[in-house]
Amino acid sequence: MGPMRAPAVAGSFYPERPSELAAAVAGYLADAAQTVSCEPDTAPKAIIVPHAGYIYSATVAAAAYARLKPLAGQVSRVVLLGPAHTIALGAIAAPHAEAFDGPLGPLTVDRPALWSLAGLSQVVQDDAPHAREHCLEVQLPFLRTVLGEVSIVPLVVGDVAPRAVAEVIERLWGGPETLILLSTDLSHYHPYEAARARDAETAEAIEALEGGRIGPDDACGCRALAGLLAAARARALTIERLDLRTSGDTAGPKDRVVGYGAWALYEG
Repeated sequence: MGPMRAPAVAGSFYPERPSELAAAVAGYLADAAQTVSCEPDTAPKAIIVPHAGYIYSATVAAAAYARLKPLAGQVSRVVLLGPAHTIALGAIAAPHAEAFDGPLGPLTVDRPALWSLAGLSQVVQDDAPHAREHCLEVQLPFLRTVLGEVSIVPLVVGDVAPRAVAEVIERLWGGPETLILLSTDLSHYHPYEAARARDAETAEAIEALEGGRIGPDDACGCRALAGLLAAARARALTIERLDLRTSGDTAGPKDRVVGYGAWALYEG
């Protein structure tokens, strides 16, 4: 195996010890399975999940990951999209790395999938946006636990138009072997009730597949999110809300909260 992207937030956003991490992920999934249906006919084509430290947002994310259980053995590739938190980026960044490492083991990057994006001016090969980025990394332990050793197509989305994101998603859409994962948190650092009201409006926009109603103050991954919603609208996907909470509901104080939501999108 060639160059590997090392984990940046193991030990801070989630446990670094493999046994501790595996137990934590299993616990979140077990709790989610109590309330979330995971029948084969409800398996999604895409999910929207948050990306904060596990003590804050993993309970919400697990509601979507529990829905993936019927896809184990079917999905072999996951396209991951999330926002650039660490550097200014005016493009969609694909890594040079051939795998992303983590405490539960590496996941291979689908290089042919990235090659299929050649010629799209909005896509660049750049490891810098990935090096310290947490929004995709925190998803990998859940993916590995639920789906096994899938390949991944990790893309960090900067300040680009939704149609440019949708074009990339369409090129990677694939068939039942491909899952699309959109990583975003919702509002940041408002008082609890104000955040709940704002996130409720954002949730309504997401469920109407209207990404144009969602701005950077509503969701940190608004541009990637708008691209996914545009692709979903074009393909007449349906969407289901699985959870909507804030850090004030999970592990933080209520005077300054971050919003989290989980959704599943379905074909047919």
